[in-house]
Amino acid sequence: MSTETTATLQELENELNTMIQSGQILEAFEKFYADRCVMQDQGFEPWVGKDVNREREKDFLAKITDFRQGELIRTAVGEGVTMSVWQFDYTHAEWGEMKYEQVAVRQWEDGKVVHERFYRG
Repeated sequence: MSTETTATLQELENELNTMIQSGQILEAFEKFYADRCVMQDQGFEPWVGKDVNREREKDFLAKITDFRQGELIRTAVGEGVTMSVWQFDYTHAEWGEMKYEQVAVRQWEDGKVVHERFYRG
């Protein structure tokens, strides 16, 4: 059960997104994600645990060869959950040119993300 108020969640979401936008992606991950975090991308089985997700994030970032855009479009906050809409444009060593809109839905407990799911369009 989340202990955060909507205002507190908005502050946490804002700080997390600001760090992501400034390129502090791994630092944000360390600060805001719970040890038991679960992350899931659309169409994939969930990745469970901070260690697994840390390595996945490092691998993803290492394979970006050209980053053109990572723009935060909007956010929303509800009871124990936040959502942020992003537009991305980059080139990935394995996937090639990627340009898409993504929604990150985060469930929070005690100031940490315990579950994050990504939806792309």
